[in-house]
Amino acid sequence: MKEAKQKKLETSIGVSSNGSISALGAFSVYLMTELFLAVGFWVARFKFSVDLVSDPSLTLFLLWSIEFPVVVIIYSFLRKAPTECSCSKAVGRSILGLISGALMNALGAVALGAPIGAQYLPKTIHWSFLMSVFTFVPATVVFGASLTDWHRVFASVKPSGNIEYMILVPAYGAIIGGWFGAWPMPLDWERPWQEWPICVCYGAIGGYIVGQIVSLCLMLFLRKHKSLKVA
Repeated sequence: MKEAKQKKLETSIGVSSNGSISALGAFSVYLMTELFLAVGFWVARFKFSVDLVSDPSLTLFLLWSIEFPVVVIIYSFLRKAPTECSCSKAVGRSILGLISGALMNALGAVALGAPIGAQYLPKTIHWSFLMSVFTFVPATVVFGASLTDWHRVFASVKPSGNIEYMILVPAYGAIIGGWFGAWPMPLDWERPWQEWPICVCYGAIGGYIVGQIVSLCLMLFLRKHKSLKVA
């Protein structure tokens, strides 16, 4: 019964029997992740009466805590070697990925000039967790601790198949978007949204969504290219 439910969900998001996913399936995944990001903003605004400007810490906490389980559930059905790695194991390593990814993102932000101090610590922590959900968690769920896959996809930038494009491009999109989002921070416009990490967070979310769109375009282009080669 449990296996039947799992296969039904896999089919609903476009996962084939060999573990690949169609462009339409990837679009469905992206739509769900973006929907729950919107839910996070909605809960912050209408249930807690806060937003990124008025209370960044609480808003970021709501965003990553709502988005994280959705990402884990979806990408657990895309994991490599599902017969050797159960769903519960994928969930366990996603938690390790969330924590380690948050640590890496926090250290990277501080190294690039993020403010340090007690008043900024909660903001940095929750921003780092959100960035980890965008960057580390999908790869951790799918690849686990396979250094070969991590190096090939992220360091060598040689993704193979739609699932790896789904992991790589949005992750880089979030990082690049966050970097561009940081540009207004040092300017003396004296706007509330220039405070750390508000504009960086907006940039990262925007970059993440743009990365999803770009990865879909790449999937469609590669599919068309393969069809032409076969023809």
